[in-house]
Amino acid sequence: MHLSNICSFLSAFINCFFLKVFCLESEFSLKGDYLLGGLFTLHEVQHATPLSTPEAIECFRYTFSKSGYQMLQVMRFAVEEINNSTTLLPNVSLGYEIFDHCSDTKHFPSIFDFISKNGSIKPKEKLNNYQPKVIALTGPYGSTRTITIAPLITMDLIPLVSYGASSYTLSNKLQYPSFVRTIPSNKNLIEMIIHIIRWFGWNWVAFLGSQDDYSEDGLRIFHKYISNTGICLAYQEALGQRANYSQTLKKIDMLNINVIVVFAVPTYARNIIKAAIANNIQGKVWIASETWAMNQQLPREPGIWKIGTVIGITERLLSLPGFDKFIYKDRRTMNAYCAESNIQSKNKTCNQVCDYCPLLTAEEIINENPSFSFTIYAAIYTIAHALHKVLQCDMNECHKNMTVKPYMLLEQMKKLDFPLNGHQVKYDDNGDPTVSFAVVLWNTETNPPRFDMVGTYDTYPEITFNINNSLLHWHNNGSVPFSNCSVECKEGFSREPDQYHSCCFLCKKCPRNSYVNYSWNPYTCSLCAESEWSDEGSTTCKIRTVVYLDFTEIHSIIVMFSATCLIILLIAIFCLFAYNFNTPVVKSAGGSMCFLMLTCLIMSTISVFFFFGKPTSVHCLLRNVVFAFFFSVFLSCMAVRSFQIVCIFKMAAKFPNMHSLWVKHNGQWLFVGFFSIIHLISCVLWMTVSTPKPSSDSLTFKDQIILSCEMGNTVTLSIIVFIGWFLGFLCLLFSYMGRDLPKNYNEAKSITFSLILYNVSWIVYFTAYLILKSKYIQLVNAMTQLSSIYGIIFSYFIPKSYVIIFQPQKNTAAYFQTSIQNYTQTISRT
Repeated sequence: MHLSNICSFLSAFINCFFLKVFCLESEFSLKGDYLLGGLFTLHEVQHATPLSTPEAIECFRYTFSKSGYQMLQVMRFAVEEINNSTTLLPNVSLGYEIFDHCSDTKHFPSIFDFISKNGSIKPKEKLNNYQPKVIALTGPYGSTRTITIAPLITMDLIPLVSYGASSYTLSNKLQYPSFVRTIPSNKNLIEMIIHIIRWFGWNWVAFLGSQDDYSEDGLRIFHKYISNTGICLAYQEALGQRANYSQTLKKIDMLNINVIVVFAVPTYARNIIKAAIANNIQGKVWIASETWAMNQQLPREPGIWKIGTVIGITERLLSLPGFDKFIYKDRRTMNAYCAESNIQSKNKTCNQVCDYCPLLTAEEIINENPSFSFTIYAAIYTIAHALHKVLQCDMNECHKNMTVKPYMLLEQMKKLDFPLNGHQVKYDDNGDPTVSFAVVLWNTETNPPRFDMVGTYDTYPEITFNINNSLLHWHNNGSVPFSNCSVECKEGFSREPDQYHSCCFLCKKCPRNSYVNYSWNPYTCSLCAESEWSDEGSTTCKIRTVVYLDFTEIHSIIVMFSATCLIILLIAIFCLFAYNFNTPVVKSAGGSMCFLMLTCLIMSTISVFFFFGKPTSVHCLLRNVVFAFFFSVFLSCMAVRSFQIVCIFKMAAKFPNMHSLWVKHNGQWLFVGFFSIIHLISCVLWMTVSTPKPSSDSLTFKDQIILSCEMGNTVTLSIIVFIGWFLGFLCLLFSYMGRDLPKNYNEAKSITFSLILYNVSWIVYFTAYLILKSKYIQLVNAMTQLSSIYGIIFSYFIPKSYVIIFQPQKNTAAYFQTSIQNYTQTISRT
């Protein structure tokens, strides 16, 4: 009887003790040559409350997290795989100590356990002599929890290889010198979110987060990185557990925001999505951060399809070969030894208790959110590869007799670059990894829901981003949802800011000769350069065509040919008059003054050639000033010649003294000289006050620049024109007074005709100058000058030349004497 009782007691004791030890070691601890630390969220504190007295937290009292337990199993799987490897850490075994990390601020006992040496902590001991319990640790999940404990770990340069802390603050090596992570930082995640927003052309977005370091860091980076992207943050809020989620979502709906970035830890993200379903918020695009992009419960929520399209960002889903097999094996062992025994485990080591863990099936663990599986796997392999380097391992063995300090591993981690399941594991100077994100689309129409990968973002070996639009099935079964404050302006319209946000604007059509450059400044219609033009509503300027009278144009050739013929004709008349200088016809035409008149006409004709070709300062002077001066000298000669004939026949007898003075002092040359000097002074003033110079007219024609010459100062130009017209008037007056003189001396008709032609030509020119705005106005100017000269030649010099050549009998003194006698007899009879 007693023996039977003793045997039963021993059997129960052995069974309880060994089963308890097995369950404990298999789940939370494992012995090995080198010990690793692990922190995982097996339970979650949903509502933290302030304490009035200090107390240690007992995680098993809170809500169980399947995801946290699956993460723990990934670490265990990685350690077992490394221990079974013959190439990585041969003849070396890794052990681990794992704690449940369910609170942001109440887990220092487990941290002290990690950094302790033989159960005690000696802060004054030198770093190179200090040997903590673990050589490195991974975890915890979340930025706030990591930032809380990191100073205790990193002060001794113990490598803290994080799988789930993405706050960019942790990249600061001055504050966190031994922090390394296998998950991309919030900086990378925000860059990815901005890539997605810009890919679809959205600019009116909301940003919802939680009241923790993770969300605050993400919002700060988001603000910074959208500054020059054209994206406007229309609404932002950090939500607490007791926040009014319904009111927040209604505000977003009232602002017509259709894209919502939910950058929050799973607990808060779950509250936001459930509130959206409850408040019938429909037709939105939800961009999920990595923390909840692969959440397994939310896609199964009733009515989830109503809220719109959920696009998630997660680490590229890399498979872990052998993990499923490991879980099935572990569950069988757990069921055989632990689940069947009724062990009360609440007296186990603090926060190494998980009553619900043995009840999970293999399928439940395998199907849990895999977002952080590879990052945990990579974290353990990072520690193992660093230890491999420190121990100077080869293919067969490691030097186990070496003393391994945590800081030695840290030094090697910075140099790591190794492949792991098709992914390259390496770290930059801040301890951040290469980025390999996936864009997943929630497909809630299937059962169970699927996460379809529709895009990728990688930074190694080069930065690439791509989304396969054909794989995206939007909630509206059509085009990309619209989420912009204002409808994009049509081409050629600038944005006129309408509100505080730059994304809100009115559209204003750019006027003529301006354009809008959307890539440079979409808010301004920039003026085109003087050499460019544009129509209303343009996005670019076109080059204007530069036009001027070219030598090669048919019109120019005709005018220049006419001018050349005229010069030849004038030279011929000059020679003819010189040869017949002493004949009555030449003397009656003006004698020696004829040569001055012909020279002036030749010079005036030469100025016509300077109307052709690209205008220069010399061209402008020679075409206008030369003609104005020499033609005015010619007119003064014509005027004095007409006056002299009238004086001889009509005034000599009545005013003999005046006539004798005129003849004695060469009055005709004084007259010509006086007006020539007056006109020369006027021309000098014209050139001095405002020199005629090249000008470009870009106003007349939108697509042309007309090169011409400015006429100079209006006042001085008016004086020049007035002198010319005044001399012309004197010519007409004196010619009219001599209308009844002898035929050989009567020039009234010819001079009147030539001067009328001169005046009409210039009236036509000035009229055309006011009406016609093209390069051909210069052609009209040249033709006006030629017509003036041709009129004088054919009405004055050609008839006299005709008499000299074809009627020599009229070019005799006797013929002229007869004409004078007949005129005298006619006068005496009247």
